[in-house]
Amino acid sequence: MESSHIIILLLLLGFLASYVPVFMCLFFTAVLGFILFTDLPLLLLAQTLFRSLDNFSLVVVLFFILCGNIMTTGSIVEKLIKMANAVVSWLPGGLGMAGVIACALFGAISGSTVATVVALGGFMIPALIEKGYPKNYAVGLMTTSGNLGVVIPPSISMILYCMISNVSLQGLFLTGYLPGIAITLLICIYTFFLFRNNKDLVRTPISSAREFFAIFKEGFWSLMLPVIIFGGIFSGAFTANEAAVIACVYAVIVELFIHRSMNLGQLKQVTVSSAITSATLLIIVAGASCFGRLLTLENIPGKITETVLSTIQSPWVFLLVMNGLLLVVGMFMDIISATLILGPVFLPMLSAFHIDAMHFGLLMTVNLAIGYCTPPVGVSLYITGAMVNKDLVWVTKACLPFLIIQIGVLLVMTYIPNAVLWLPRLMGYIQ
Repeated sequence: MESSHIIILLLLLGFLASYVPVFMCLFFTAVLGFILFTDLPLLLLAQTLFRSLDNFSLVVVLFFILCGNIMTTGSIVEKLIKMANAVVSWLPGGLGMAGVIACALFGAISGSTVATVVALGGFMIPALIEKGYPKNYAVGLMTTSGNLGVVIPPSISMILYCMISNVSLQGLFLTGYLPGIAITLLICIYTFFLFRNNKDLVRTPISSAREFFAIFKEGFWSLMLPVIIFGGIFSGAFTANEAAVIACVYAVIVELFIHRSMNLGQLKQVTVSSAITSATLLIIVAGASCFGRLLTLENIPGKITETVLSTIQSPWVFLLVMNGLLLVVGMFMDIISATLILGPVFLPMLSAFHIDAMHFGLLMTVNLAIGYCTPPVGVSLYITGAMVNKDLVWVTKACLPFLIIQIGVLLVMTYIPNAVLWLPRLMGYIQ
């Protein structure tokens, strides 16, 4: 590794260690790298910054964030929980199963882990504790189940990965279904066996046909939202970008005129807050694009590829190393920044090991999603810890059984790629 590469790395790490915001770390490193190691004008960096934001695919991020916030403010989330509760709450540990199923349903609309944890954790954790579930189980369940928000499409991180890799967004979305469903089912099975002999838990009686129909009727409009999103995308009725807009319009109509759980004043507040959140993500995209341009000019991805290929020959070993590296990166960096920074570095290596870029995109997403629940920077840990007034160590221990399940699913889909690629291959997104 050349001295310039080491200096660039040290600059980035130094900025990150000094609590400078991530987008400023990336931008400052790019500026200093341009000044110190290239003869190119800084105007090129400015052009890169603006060109990175002039991307129509980023529109989908704004509208999926807006859709998730509308659901959280209104009553769609509450009705999804009621529906999940009616299906499984009569089983041993049924309320816990309802929590993870509700996270899967919410994740199929919002595309965000943080939104899933905030929306459902604040409701489900007190409910689980009140019904007699151990506090560590309730916290661990709702902290880690939020990861389904980015594993099950639509996923904001998948959208950004497709932007840098030119992989089919619809195809990558399809790869997320099996892991998401597998994680949901395995957590439900774990919950069943954990509480099957516990007589102290409060169980809900099995709903009668009339009661179930009433709950289904109440939650019908909420359940139709993911059906519209995915049915429209994969039937060819509209693109992923159009699906995000249609989902927002549908959610607004449902909350304003059917559920009547929002007013125009709340809608305005939700729109403004969603715009602010989207702007934050776009600033990170701009900073990462500038940093990526510096890496390209310095040919750092190519040098890293040569080094890796000279030391690793086996695709199995390569995937194992990538999983370990991404799990560690997820402990210190948010999923958006990590995807935009590391994606261009890792992508050139895949062809040498005959690894499908779509498969790797899913692996990257799941690995970094797990980072939301690992210290020291796991955002979900701090959110649920604040809800129950517990420290980081306690919450991390509570998450361990659920993280083991997620890592197990990760390893299976790592070494059996056809398990997740058969669906996009069937739909024609992989030749």
